[in-house]
Amino acid sequence: MEVVSWNDIYTVVNTRISGNTAPDILNIDVFADYQADGLLLPAKDFVSEETYAKMYPAFLDQSVVDGTVWAIPDLASARAMYYNVDILEAAGVEVPTTWDELKAACEALKAYDSSIYPWGIDMTTDEGQAAFAYYIWNNGGDFTDADGNWTLNSAENVEAIEYAIGLVNDGLTNTDPANETRYTLQDLFGAGKLAMMIGPNSIPTYIADGGSTINYAFAAIPTNGGNPSVSAGVMDRFMCFDNGHSAEKLEAIKTFFDFFYDDARYSDWVLMEGFLPATSAGGEIVASSDPSMAPWVEIVGSCKFYPTAKAEWADVKQGVINVEQQALLGGNVQELLDNLQAEIAG
Repeated sequence: MEVVSWNDIYTVVNTRISGNTAPDILNIDVFADYQADGLLLPAKDFVSEETYAKMYPAFLDQSVVDGTVWAIPDLASARAMYYNVDILEAAGVEVPTTWDELKAACEALKAYDSSIYPWGIDMTTDEGQAAFAYYIWNNGGDFTDADGNWTLNSAENVEAIEYAIGLVNDGLTNTDPANETRYTLQDLFGAGKLAMMIGPNSIPTYIADGGSTINYAFAAIPTNGGNPSVSAGVMDRFMCFDNGHSAEKLEAIKTFFDFFYDDARYSDWVLMEGFLPATSAGGEIVASSDPSMAPWVEIVGSCKFYPTAKAEWADVKQGVINVEQQALLGGNVQELLDNLQAEIAG
C-alpha cells in the first residue's frame, strides 16, 4: 500500500500510468478519464457478488459508463445548512428555507450585529464546484440534462450564480469567498463569527476537536421557486486497473475488498473518520451506533452527485470555479457561463 497526499496523487498516478506501472487498486475521487483510456476493469470483475450487493445503488450509478459500473464507493459525505441557534434567536430570525427567506435573514443578522458574517460561501479551488452545485441544484438547474448533455449556461444556472454573487456584493457573506475555504468558514462558525453556512456531516467533529461550545443545528439547504431542497453528495472510489491480472490475482483483489467492506470493520472505520458509509449495512450500523448520524445516513442515500462519470468533469469542475471567481470580480455570469458551455460542449 502506498499513501499519497491528495495534493500530489493525480500527478503521481498519471506519472505511473505513463511509465506502464499503474497501481492495481486506486482510491481517488475520479475515474472517467482512466475508463475512457481503457485502463480499468469493470467493478464486477474485481468485487465479489456479496460485497457488490452491499453498495447503495445510487452510489454505484455514479460510476456507470455505457451501462457498466467501473468503480465502487469507499465512503461519502453529504451537505446541509448549519446555523448558530443562539445568534438566530437573538436576532429574531427564523431558520430560512427559501432564497427570499435566506436573504431576509442575512439582512436581519447584519442589522443585529455587523461583526458577524450572516452567510458563508466558499468559491475557492477547494470547494467552488460544491458552491456551484448548491445553488444551481436548489434552483431547478443542473450540470447536464436528462440525456447527459452539458447545460452549464441554462437560465436556472445563471440565475442561481447571480443570486449567490449578489449575496456577496450586498455584504451578507464572508468577505473573500475566492480565497476563504470551508475550513476558514468552519473556524468562523465554531468561533461564533458566522451565523450560517453549508457544510458536510463532518463539521460536528471538526468543531468539537477545535474546542468550540457554540449551540448549533442543521437543516435542509434553502431552495428557490418551490423546488425541493437538494443535498450534495461527495464520494471517493476504488477502481482496479487492467494490468493483465491472473485469475489468482483477481481473487486476491476480491478478498481484499471482502475484508475492507466487512460490516463491522467498515462501520468502525467510517465512524472513526466521521464520514458516511457507502453500504446499506454500514448505514444501519452507523445510525444505531451514533444516533446523531442517523439523519445523515438517510440524506446520503438520496443525495445528488457531480457528473463525474463524464470525461469532461475535470474541466467542468475547474471551469465553474473560474466562472465564480470571475463573477466575484465583476464579470457577467451569463457571458461567463456561455463561454464555458461553448468550451466544454464544443
